[in-house]
Amino acid sequence: MNTIIASTDAVWMLVDVQTRLCAAMQKDAMSAVVNNIQRLIQGAQLLNIPLWVTEQYPEKLGETLPKLQTLLPEYTPRFGKLAFSAWHEAALQESSVSVAPQVVLFGLEAHICVLQTALDALASGKQVFVVEDAVISRNEAHRLNALARLQSAGCIITNTESLLFEPMQGATHPQFKAISGLIR
Repeated sequence: MNTIIASTDAVWMLVDVQTRLCAAMQKDAMSAVVNNIQRLIQGAQLLNIPLWVTEQYPEKLGETLPKLQTLLPEYTPRFGKLAFSAWHEAALQESSVSVAPQVVLFGLEAHICVLQTALDALASGKQVFVVEDAVISRNEAHRLNALARLQSAGCIITNTESLLFEPMQGATHPQFKAISGLIR
């Protein structure tokens, strides 16, 4: 089996972490996911990895959580969508990040938008990583089913800490200390 390590030659996508959607999730689980997403947003900046933000039908489901928006640089591409999969959005396909060989997904819901985006990215020839402790569904059984389907389809199921440390490949990386501080 081919070992695949997450690299900085990737695009990370924060999928649909919106006010009204988050309110429908189990509170403690959502809090843990948001904490991990905050680490991922900060890590993407420290590692200089492009981050895209999607919002499913924002007129009805609200904007990205304010506590996450405050962490996003002004230049972060953010787009609304009506399709469940973000992969075929024109803004993404027309950007230079669409050529990145790896796609990293986190957000919600695992069994709908994350799943469909991941499957479409796989079909486009990308290596797809799904951050299991940074995705959520209203029903935990749906989240677990989505992760099993994604793994079976060829996605790499990973976790926040692995994803933050893999691109550095060692403690000599200039951002090692800052990344280590994110997980303490």
